[in-house]
Amino acid sequence: MDHEATGGRIVADDEEYIRSTIPLWHNELRGFRSHVVLRWALTVLGLAVFILTALSIFSGALYLTETKLSSLTIWIVDFDSLIPPYDSLDAVIGPLVTEMIMTQSSQTMGGLNFVTRPPINFQNNPMAVRQKVYNEDAYAAIIINANATSSLQESIAFKDASYDPLGAAQIIYNSARDETTYYNYIIPTLNQLKQVALDGFGPRWIEILTKNGLTNISNVPPQALNPAIGFTEIDLRPFGPAVATPAVSIGLIYLIIISFFAFPFLIPIHSQLTLNKKHRPVKASHMIIWRLFSNFVVYLILSFFYSLVPLAFQIPFTNSPEPAMEPARNANAYGKSSFVVYWMLNWIGMAALGLPSENMAMILGAPWSALWLTFWVISNVSTGFYPLNLASNFYKWGYVWPLHRIVEGSRTILFGTYSRIGLDFGVLLGWIGVSIILFPVATAFLGWKSTRLIA
Repeated sequence: MDHEATGGRIVADDEEYIRSTIPLWHNELRGFRSHVVLRWALTVLGLAVFILTALSIFSGALYLTETKLSSLTIWIVDFDSLIPPYDSLDAVIGPLVTEMIMTQSSQTMGGLNFVTRPPINFQNNPMAVRQKVYNEDAYAAIIINANATSSLQESIAFKDASYDPLGAAQIIYNSARDETTYYNYIIPTLNQLKQVALDGFGPRWIEILTKNGLTNISNVPPQALNPAIGFTEIDLRPFGPAVATPAVSIGLIYLIIISFFAFPFLIPIHSQLTLNKKHRPVKASHMIIWRLFSNFVVYLILSFFYSLVPLAFQIPFTNSPEPAMEPARNANAYGKSSFVVYWMLNWIGMAALGLPSENMAMILGAPWSALWLTFWVISNVSTGFYPLNLASNFYKWGYVWPLHRIVEGSRTILFGTYSRIGLDFGVLLGWIGVSIILFPVATAFLGWKSTRLIA
C-alpha cells in the first residue's frame, strides 16, 4: 500500500513537473539563455575551426602537386654506340632522341625532371638502369640501346625486312610503386615525348640518308625509314588487378575505423572486472595488462578477417618472387607465405592505429574522441595515399605515420616492389611501444575524470 502510494506520488510529481514547464523565453531563463547560447556558439566555432584545420591538412597535401612535379625524376641514358662491339660507329639515334626529348621537356613549364645520365654511372649495363628504377632512385628511365644506330644502319645496307624499330630504345617504369602518380603524370608525359621523338626522328633520318648518297629507297624496309625508331615500354611491376586498389588505398580507411571502434565495444566488458558489485575490483595494474593483451588478440582476429577480403576477391598471394630487372605482374614478395606476412602487417598496423586512438579516447572522452578519429583518418590518408615528394616539406612527418608504412609494406607484399618491410614494421612497432608506455597514463587520467564526475 505504501509502495503504491509512493509510486502514485512520483507519478503525480511528474505530472506536476510537466504542467510546470516554462516557455523558452520565460523570465526564469534570463541570463541562463545567454549562457546556453554562448556555449552553443563556442562549440560551433570550435567545430568550424577544427573542420578548417583538419580538412586543410588533406587539401594541403595536394595543393603543390603541379608545382612539385619536378621532383619526379626521369633519367635518359644513352648507350648508343658506346659499348663494344658497337663503339666503332658514330651514334645517330642516341644524340638525336636525347636532344629532342630534352628540348621538348624544357619547354613544358612545371613538368617532370628529365636528367641525362652517362652509361658509366651504371657500369655500362642497361640492366643496372632497370635495377635503379626498381630501387626507386628514379621514377622512370629512357634507355637508348647500344646497338640502336648499328641495327638501323644494317637494315638499310642489307635491306633487312625483319628490322624492328622497337629495338632502338626502352622506357622503364614501375607503376605499382604509385599507380595514381604514374597514370596521371608520368605515363602521359612519357607518351607525349615518345610521340615527339617518333615524329621528329623519321624526317631527320631520311635527310641524313639523302646527304650520305642514298637515292634508291625502293628496296629499303619502310619501317627503317619512318619512324625508323620505337620504344619498348617495360613496366617492371604493373599495378593490378583493379580489385587490389582498396588494399593499398581507400580500403585502409576501414582499418583505422575498425581499430578505433574496438574500444567503445569492449570497454563495457572490461568494466565488468572493476564495477561489478559481485566481486571486488581487479587491481589497476592487472587491468592494464588484461586490456592490452585482449586488445592485441582482438587486433589479431579482426586483422585476419580484414585480410581475408582481398584473398576472397582473388588478389594473388601465392606467386613467386621475381628478379627486380624483369617485368612481373603480382610478383608476391614472399611467395606462398605472402598472405601470412600481409596479415601480420595488418595486425601490427591495426595495433599502431588502434592503441593511440584508445589512449586519446580515454583522455578526451565523448564527444571529443570523435574529433580525434576525424583527425587520425585525415592525417593518415593525406600521408598514406599520396606521394609525399609532391607535397610541401611540412608533410615530411608523414613518413613515420602508420598508414604510410602500411601502404608501402602492402605494395611490397602484393606487387613485389622495392622492399622497406623492415622499416615499415619498425615504425609501426615504434607507435605500439610509445602507446603502451602512455597507456597507464591515459588509464589513470580516465580514472581521475571518473572520480571527479562521481564527486
